[in-house]
This record gives sequence, C-alpha cells and structure tokens, in this order.
Amino acid sequence: MELLLAAWLMVWGNASGGPADVPPEQLLQAALASGQAVAQTETGGGTAAAADGTFAKVDPQPDAPIVKGVYATAHSAGGSRLQTLLKLLDDTELNALVIDVKDDFGYITYDTGNAELAAMDTTKKIIADMPALMSTLREHDVYPIARIVVFKDTVLAGKRPELSFRNPDGTLWNNGKNPPDSFVNPYSKEVWEYNVAVAKEAAKAGFKEIQFDYVRFPEGFEKRADVLTYAKDDRTRIDAVADFVSYAREKLSPLGVRVSVDIFGYAASVPAAEGIGQDFEKISKSVDVISPMVYPSHYGPGWFGSKVPDAAPYATINGSMADTKKKLEPLGDYKPIVRPWLQDFTASWVQGYIKYGKREVEEQIRALKDNGIDSFLLWNAVNTYTPGVDYQ
Repeated sequence: MELLLAAWLMVWGNASGGPADVPPEQLLQAALASGQAVAQTETGGGTAAAADGTFAKVDPQPDAPIVKGVYATAHSAGGSRLQTLLKLLDDTELNALVIDVKDDFGYITYDTGNAELAAMDTTKKIIADMPALMSTLREHDVYPIARIVVFKDTVLAGKRPELSFRNPDGTLWNNGKNPPDSFVNPYSKEVWEYNVAVAKEAAKAGFKEIQFDYVRFPEGFEKRADVLTYAKDDRTRIDAVADFVSYAREKLSPLGVRVSVDIFGYAASVPAAEGIGQDFEKISKSVDVISPMVYPSHYGPGWFGSKVPDAAPYATINGSMADTKKKLEPLGDYKPIVRPWLQDFTASWVQGYIKYGKREVEEQIRALKDNGIDSFLLWNAVNTYTPGVDYQ
C-alpha cells in the first residue's frame, strides 16, 4: 500500500486531469492487480438531496437515451466539421456530442445574452449562432452535453488575479507549459458562481447535461501550496472541490439537466488525491453522471497486469471498471451513472505505443459491455474519429 500510495502521489504530482491532457512520459511504475470484473449497470443520478448533501437516485433526464458520444470543440461545433460529426452520428449508434461551452483556455464560446457574463469580457464568439446549432442537433436527434472547464481558466486568472494563485513576487502563477495555463481558486465562491452562471445559460440554450471538467486544483499543488498567495479557509482541498460540485448540482437541479463530472481514471483505483483535491467517492455523491478518463495510454507499466496498458485496451478498461465498481459500492442508491471517456487517438508519447484504430476502440467498448456498461464518450482532441467502428 505504501508503494502504491507513493506512486500515486508521483502521478498526481505530474499528470493533469482533463480529457485533453497529455500525461507525462513517466507514468506510474507500480503494478496494480485488476481484480475480478463485476457487472455495473447504467443507473443512478439524482435530484433529491439527502441530509449529507448527496442526491438520491432520481434521474432528471429519465427519457434520455443510453449516451454514446464524441467530443467536439467549439470550432468544430460552430464550423464546417459539424457536418462530418453529424454524418458520423447519423450513420452509427453514436447519439451525443460533448461541446465546449467554456473551453480549456477559459473562454465562454458563444454569446449567452447574459449581461453579467458579457461584462466579464471572457466571451469569445466561436459558435456564432447557438440557437441554430441546437436546432440542428435536435433535427438529428443528438443528445447535447455542455462541457465547462472549471478551475483551469487562464482567461479569468489573467483578468482577475485575486481569484487565482500568485507567486511570492506577486506575479500570476502558471504551470510553465507552452503556452502556460493558469488556474482559478476552488475555494472562491465567486469562481463557483461564475461557472454555475455559465452552466445555467447552457441549460437555457437547450443542453440536456452539464459536464464539468478540471474540477480540481493544479497538478502537484501540494508542492507549492505553502508559497502561493490565495484565499482559503479551514476546509481541505478535497472538501472545497466536493463542495463546489454539490453547490453546482443544487443550483442546476431546478433546470432539469443532468450534472456530470470528468475525473482522472486513476482516482477509481487509489486513495483520494489531497494534492489536487479530488476524491472519486465524494464527487460521485453529488452528480448524475461520473466520467472517469480511463484512456489506456494514461496507465503506466504494470497496471492491470499489462506491461504496456496502452497496447492492452481490453485489459486496461476491464480492470479500471472493476475498480470503479468497488469505489462506488459504498454509495448504494446514490451511485451515479458511470460513463467513461475512452481513447480514440494514438498516444505517441508512450514507449511501446500502438496505433489506435478500429480494433482498439472496439476492445475498449467490449470491456465496458462485459462490465455491464453501455454508455461511453470518445475523446479525440481534433475531433477526427476512427471510421467503421461497431459502437454497439
């Protein structure tokens, strides 16, 4: 356990949590037994708050289909690539689009018509006509999901440094990437309200589900927490993040939309990550859907008995779903729908990687089905998906 925990801290100190993140070259080296796969059904979600802040199993979208979707940037959804994506959905069992409403930079991607949001000067009108887009999606029977990147928000951090993290010299902290990213503070109620306001507008626009991403502190935050300047209180980072999710669910519940959260795939297999403030079980209590990012390329040598998990998509997904089932068992009737993010891209940074195609995508889907899960999302950062895949 100590070896596993140490390896876990290494991963969480270096790896990011959003679907678009590229993991570090050196991932977790410790092996983790996959355990016995146990059937998991797509049930859960909720609107009725319990005394501890969780939500009972009452789906706000009871007539929703079993969601099988793909990711679309705002540029894809608002541009010519939309037609390619719609043809893919029309011609296959896929039926959902996850669309950036607040993107990885922090831009709100369309004119919400909300004067307070407009005054923040964080809108970039990438989707020129949201009503027309939603009308088109309805015509094609597409289940629309609004992706909102929450605490990774370079735009807001730049405009409102007091809502972010500052270095000892007073400059705005960033993660040093090229281009650099900044985060805003999960302790800040103003940040919470801002993101929920965006989510409410997305619900009004016609999205059936709000998917929150980057619901966490920056990677490796525990290494710099004592030297950065930021507003905080007595709560742990885990509680600050979980409290945001509960708050968002409470505020969005009257609008009849599902609330979902993307979470790093490792979170189902290891103890909670205090450094970045993510706890799989606590977050799952307050959402209708939990979407662990279980891309095989995100697992290091030894995971689920595979030397190169990226080259063993079935075994990796099978093992991760067994761990997810175990992690959620204590929630009982408060379990959310499990809808994993799957890999439809080639991870060339992985030593011994394989080129992903029809077989690799289908092997991941087969592993889900063998665990009783029919719902999934496919990630490809440039929205180019493998042709000829059997999504059933």
